[in-house]
Amino acid sequence: MGTFISDFNKLVKLRLTLTVVFSASISFLIGAVQQSNIIWTNWLLLTLGGFLVTGAANGFNEIIEKDLDKLMERTKDRPLPAGRMTNGQALVLSVFMGITGTLVLVELNFIAGLLSVFSIFLYAFVYTPLKQKSPIAVFVGAFPGALPPLIGYYAAFESAGFGLAYSAVSESAVVITPLVLFVIQFVWQFPHFWAIAWVADEDYKRAGFRLLPTTRKDKASAWLLFLSCIAMIPVGFLPMYYGFGGWIFTIVALLGGLLFTWYGYQHIQSPQDTTARKIMFTSFAYLPILQIVLLLDFIPF
Repeated sequence: MGTFISDFNKLVKLRLTLTVVFSASISFLIGAVQQSNIIWTNWLLLTLGGFLVTGAANGFNEIIEKDLDKLMERTKDRPLPAGRMTNGQALVLSVFMGITGTLVLVELNFIAGLLSVFSIFLYAFVYTPLKQKSPIAVFVGAFPGALPPLIGYYAAFESAGFGLAYSAVSESAVVITPLVLFVIQFVWQFPHFWAIAWVADEDYKRAGFRLLPTTRKDKASAWLLFLSCIAMIPVGFLPMYYGFGGWIFTIVALLGGLLFTWYGYQHIQSPQDTTARKIMFTSFAYLPILQIVLLLDFIPF
């Protein structure tokens, strides 16, 4: 039983899945604060549905990349490449999680459920195959990677499909706020994934993954990583600009963006794994801190 739990955790990429669920759950609470009505049972359902949907996407990803995972040190002990789980077993688990998670999210909100299906498809069947073909995979993967805030935010609202949805809620609340949450997480993924790609470049090369902007650890990739760090400064001002982020959030976002930029500048001065790691670890802390601060400093429309 202990082995199965360990293998299941690796199949769903537990730490990544929990990070995604955290992002969606905080966005759910922001949406609930917007309505001055936090329904905690719905928050629990969103957490469950989000976990299952994300776990399914990661499961499909590992099924597709089974033979490639055997080639990399960081992934060769996953249950499929290590031979502790068959493709059929992983497929049954992933399909079950995908269907169940989608049904839970659809029950909460039709649009949230629809976005979850789109997220699974885009991550597992578009982004995953692209990783071996072109660096554009990072751009494509940023879309499903930025959908959790949308899914979580919409899950906090009652809706009956597209036509009757949100009739009692302002346009800004159901369009601008979730879109800004999406944009912040979308832009954040470039310094995040390019820094990881730089640090793990040798391992990725064994599987033929092409995730750095130029596919190499060269000056151009370092500069693009630096520019992606700079981009974190303006996106941090978007919530205040659109009227739902306060001064505390804006200051925290600015400090985070400046830290990204400083480490990005260090990286172009000395493009090494040590400088890329600083960007990578900053990205790990930036998003959850920013989301929590936004929840605490959120200004409803």
